[in-house]
This record gives sequence, C-alpha cells and structure tokens, in this order.
Amino acid sequence: MSHSDRLDYQIILDFIEPNSRVLDLGCGDGELLALLIEQKKCHGTGIEIDEKAIYHCMAKGLTVSHGDINSGLADYSNKRFDYVILNESLQQILNLQKVILEALRVGKKVIVGVPNFCHWRGRLQVLLNGQVPVTKKLPFEWYNTPNVRFFSIKDFQNFCLMNKIKVLDHKAIADDNQISFFPNFFAHIGIFLLSKN
Repeated sequence: MSHSDRLDYQIILDFIEPNSRVLDLGCGDGELLALLIEQKKCHGTGIEIDEKAIYHCMAKGLTVSHGDINSGLADYSNKRFDYVILNESLQQILNLQKVILEALRVGKKVIVGVPNFCHWRGRLQVLLNGQVPVTKKLPFEWYNTPNVRFFSIKDFQNFCLMNKIKVLDHKAIADDNQISFFPNFFAHIGIFLLSKN
C-alpha cells in the first residue's frame, strides 16, 4: 500500500480544508505533510526528533524543524495554525495532556491518530497467553517498544471529556476499513478532530 492509499491519511486529508496552515508534530518522513501540500495546497511545516527522518523530509522539499514535541510549543503563538496533527505519535509522548493542550493553543483544530491497545486481537492475546500483545499494527515486544503509554479509543474519549476538549468528528479504522460498530473493540486506530475554545 502506498502512503497516499493509507486510510488514516485519507481521513486526515478529508478533515483538512484547502489552503490551511498545518503543523505536523512528529511528522516522520514527511509523507503526510507532502500529501497535504500537494493535494490540499496547505502551507505546512513539521517537527521531528529523528534526524534521519528529517533528511527524508528535506529531500522532499519540506520545512521541518528538529525538535522534541515533549518540550512544548512555546515558540508558537496562539492559533498560529489552522490544524495541528499528531498522528502515530500520541502513545510516545511523555506528558500527553500538556502536548495536547499546547497543540490546541497553537492550532484552531487538532487531529490525532490514536492506536487502540484494546483491539480484540490484543485482548485475546492477553487472555490466552497472559502476555503483552504483539500484533501487526503494534509489532513491538514490551521491552523494545517506543510506546510509553497504552490506551484505548474509549480512554482517549474520556480524556477529551475530562479536559473539556470538543470532539468535532472521529473515525475508526480496522484492517484498512472504516468502521462504526464497537470501535473500541474492533478498531486498530481512531482518528479524532478536536477543538477547544
């Protein structure tokens, strides 16, 4: 599957209005950012900690800063961006509440991709094997995972509720298909569009 065929990328593209100002936190190799610039004519920039990934971004002609999103976004003014994206990075953030609230400060809307650690295959592995699950979508062992926290779609929804964050829209993905039936049980990933006044 090419990057442009990824369902999570397509959902994010659908959430974003053309010509928007976008900040991609933990942008990796810049594939999503490049798609946003190409297909939505966005004015995009990224922040990434991995130097090798930054070189890939630079080779694509992208504007990416070297930085750790755990350190905060103090250099950015309020509502500087139309959208801030945190896709595939939430589970690796040390102070998740701080980063999400900062993203909501600098962005009018925030899009997050949430891995669902309570997917049924993971639950079954815990039940039958009594071990931390390893799945296609979560391929790491407990001792070499980059993830510092493990949560579910439902956990993230509760987090938003407790922090008075509005969920404007959300989609769930299971095996490269969009689903709406019991997403906390069947989905691998949840994609949320958030705002906060």
